Amino acid sequence: MVSVIGHERQRRLLARRPAQSLLFVGPEGVGRRTVARWFAYGLNCERGFPPCGVCASCRVEHHPDLFEVAPRTLTKAGQVARRPQIHLDQIAPRAGSGEESLIAWLQTAPRYRAKVGVVDSAHLLGEQAANALLKMLEEPPAYAYLILIAPSREAVLPTLASRSLTVGFGPLPENELQRLGGDPAALRYSEGAVGRLKAALADPAGLAEAESAAREWLRALAGDTAGLLGQTEVLRKLAEGPFDPWLFVARELESWPPAPRRAALEALLAAREELEAYVAADLVYTRLALTLRRLYAGLRSRSTVSR
Repeated sequence: MVSVIGHERQRRLLARRPAQSLLFVGPEGVGRRTVARWFAYGLNCERGFPPCGVCASCRVEHHPDLFEVAPRTLTKAGQVARRPQIHLDQIAPRAGSGEESLIAWLQTAPRYRAKVGVVDSAHLLGEQAANALLKMLEEPPAYAYLILIAPSREAVLPTLASRSLTVGFGPLPENELQRLGGDPAALRYSEGAVGRLKAALADPAGLAEAESAAREWLRALAGDTAGLLGQTEVLRKLAEGPFDPWLFVARELESWPPAPRRAALEALLAAREELEAYVAADLVYTRLALTLRRLYAGLRSRSTVSR
């Protein structure tokens, strides 16, 4: 059984089974994956939607009629992949792959009533994998449903998006998130995302430490107390941790005057987009630090002139 917070409108739509191919779009952590699992349980529940939680299908912890595909983060040699990707053998059967593919799984009958295949981060499908998936989207078995999960419709290949019904997800209001916990720091960090709130509630000390480190990193750029390489290393470690340092840095920028604040936020956004495009991380962090240091210098000059 899957517990879902919020997204009532989306769940009412899904309960009507509007399409066999669906595209869930929205920010990271807001609950797209959880709703996809809820949908699988509802389709197979003896009583239908919402899942009852007591029938044989609802009591299964790992549902046999739910298959999830996610990008591989490791290479065949066991190294961290520079560009995580969903590969062809994850989607279509290939001799000797040693891994069950989504299409092969969908071609067998469900244990209960319906099969649900979830492609997480569908914007990271390789070209061959996307083409193989396209054929399944065009003619899925009568008992099969496919859910693609991505940041936006535009991030997915048009051929896949055009064959899927888009279901949008947004941040949840604070009053709904408070059902999980009322810690102000955790709620502030979550910005409406259930996933971020759960991470923050699970490690409040780590959250406070990451927030403090991000604040000190930003302030260090204003002086000569640490070298640029050291500052870049701090940001890299923060970004590799469980908490999003960009949120902390953006919050610290709220006290800046409008023009430099806008320039700093644009630099943060550009850095994030470059990282998502797999530009070398150290280069991105160094460029960001240089940009923010330049903006800090401008703030000091303005302060001196105003005196």
